[in-house]
Amino acid sequence: MPKRSGVVSDRPADKVRTACAWIAFAGIVSVAQMQGQAGQQTQPAKPAQPAASVQTKSGKPETRTKPGSSFREPDPIDFEDHDGYVPIFDGTSLENWDGDPAVWHLENGAIVGESTREKPVGNSYISFRGFQAKDFDLKLEIKVENGGGSGIQYRSQTGLPWRRAKPTDPPLNLNWMMTGPQADYWFPVGPWAAEWTGQFYSENTPLGILAWRGQVVESGPAQAPRLLGNIADRTALGGYVRVNDWNQYLIMARGGTFIHILNGQLMAVYVDDDPKSSNNQPGSIGIEIEGSPSKVSVRNVWIKKLQ
Repeated sequence: MPKRSGVVSDRPADKVRTACAWIAFAGIVSVAQMQGQAGQQTQPAKPAQPAASVQTKSGKPETRTKPGSSFREPDPIDFEDHDGYVPIFDGTSLENWDGDPAVWHLENGAIVGESTREKPVGNSYISFRGFQAKDFDLKLEIKVENGGGSGIQYRSQTGLPWRRAKPTDPPLNLNWMMTGPQADYWFPVGPWAAEWTGQFYSENTPLGILAWRGQVVESGPAQAPRLLGNIADRTALGGYVRVNDWNQYLIMARGGTFIHILNGQLMAVYVDDDPKSSNNQPGSIGIEIEGSPSKVSVRNVWIKKLQ
């Protein structure tokens, strides 16, 4: 705040204006720092620990009551906590998983899909056939290398006509093609792809992107999607994406509410209030690969079914 004649006024009104100016300045600096971190895709930002969290000798976070307050902050999530979850991939076989064997295979304890310049593939999926689920928490780790993209399908169907099929395309096995909600994950090969990781996408339907990264969106019967609020700057959220490394994805489905959390950071929320929507039907879990060249790896897949 500039001083006049080298003297700061002690009038209450002037003090309030001075304080407000400093708060605004601090906010501008904070946003600039976030955007700067987000631009360094090769050195993504690490999610910060919760404000009330401290590290114990064991390395695990511990929360405590704030001084002078009886309120206690919630404990941070332990991604390795699988209480109430069941594994749907054992790391040693593709039992109950169904996809094109020319694309999907086991590698180093992970489900891997690969598309190369020499043998490119279009959209390809591998589906879990053990059961279908509607309300659940899904935890997994995902990595995309070389380019292209992926997505975690959920509440999805197979066997439906493929909308983007061209007359010149080879015949598709529709039992391997998935339609329904998707939690996107893309290698940042360009600005457009860099923005997609974390968003809510409706695969193989006219709906397309329903909640972009950084958005809370709602829709209903005969009602187009509406932006309810923003989580954070879309570019800055890209700093939480670990490029060429494992990312922890938590996908939560509750009725018509869908929550995507990547590496501990909320990325997108979508609320679909139409009970007849394709998003609100029970369905299968699956993994996608899209684009060439690309290599998609997924491991440690756990689900807690709530319905």
